[in-house]
Amino acid sequence: MSDLIRRDPRAEWIARNRLHPLHSAMQPQASTWMGPNGVMRKNPHGIGFIGANGVKRIDRSGAQQGGSGKRSTTVEVKLPLHQVAVPAFYIAVVPDMIGGRLSSHDRDVLGLAHQLAGQAGAVLAIVFGEHKESAFDTAGVDRLLVLDGDEFDGYAPEQRIQGLQAVDNQFAPRQWLLPDSRTGGGELGRRFAARVSERPATRVWQVKDGQCISRAGAGQQDIARPLPRVILAAAECAEPVDESRHEVLPVALSAAAARSLPRIEDLGAVAVDPAAIPMAESEFIFSGGNGVKDWQLFHRTAQALGATEGASRVAVDDGFMLRDRQVGASGTWVTARVYVAVGISGAIQHLQGIGGCDKVIAVNLDANCDMVKRADLSVIGDSQAIMQALIAAIEAWRNPAKRDAA
Repeated sequence: MSDLIRRDPRAEWIARNRLHPLHSAMQPQASTWMGPNGVMRKNPHGIGFIGANGVKRIDRSGAQQGGSGKRSTTVEVKLPLHQVAVPAFYIAVVPDMIGGRLSSHDRDVLGLAHQLAGQAGAVLAIVFGEHKESAFDTAGVDRLLVLDGDEFDGYAPEQRIQGLQAVDNQFAPRQWLLPDSRTGGGELGRRFAARVSERPATRVWQVKDGQCISRAGAGQQDIARPLPRVILAAAECAEPVDESRHEVLPVALSAAAARSLPRIEDLGAVAVDPAAIPMAESEFIFSGGNGVKDWQLFHRTAQALGATEGASRVAVDDGFMLRDRQVGASGTWVTARVYVAVGISGAIQHLQGIGGCDKVIAVNLDANCDMVKRADLSVIGDSQAIMQALIAAIEAWRNPAKRDAA
């Protein structure tokens, strides 16, 4: 027999094709290595584990898909603690805090602030009013300043500018970073820059060597300028912090923020049709897949919940939903606060599309499908019966008389 080592082109093709049924059998054993910051890295294509940012990685080695019949184990990762006892300077960040929590855009801005702060500086996050966020430490916040008061509630840009100016007078941050978004950061940053007589850099997507690069010309042109004091950063301006924990030491203003006579009156929120909200901007998505047999019931459930409708690729291909409602790598990438997947098994493209969602709820008959493994909460049962129960529960909650009678 010849000692020549012969290549198998078909085996090499299967090893590259993650959708092939024999792909997992062609993969090498999971490996670990030391990252540049001293943190142990793990191969995400190997056995499932908890990543450094606390997100459960999905097992694509076949161990959870019947390849070996064994469930993967999870490994807790202890992140190193980043401490700044006496900051040489501050980098101030004003996150949008939509729904009282950090958005993916906020985490990108905090990642950029961490880069600018380095080892000597500290990232100071300014939050208005009450919040529900409990992961400031893994987002890169060294100091947290919460500005409480009724004057900051609702749409109150004038009073919030007064608060930011009080922070500027006390802490004198080297840079101010705000998300350049339509949910508050874009307007607040421009107003604050005008108040402190600074020319802000807007739509910044990269900071390097003392220069910031902004998008212009409908995204077709880049403009570079020296790093200013006020930066309005675009989404994905930097990688979120995922290799360290931070102290999140509380700080307070030495003097209360000045009050100004408001010239703007907030009349409250306006009801919006969930169907008119783009899925990329929706915070609550009710998505259906091949397991949904009664689509009229699905629509009624989404309407009762007040959620934006989504769908898997199978449901779209079968004509039950429009193409612009498709969620996934081949459709729309979503970052909802709550994502409910009804009858969706969890193809890899779909799981990629919901990677930025905070809470995932799965309704499925198959307790071993990938969507159930990805979900934070799973309901195993018939989707039609569960949707009917949801509608009944919502009607009872909205009508106390029916609830008491029941």
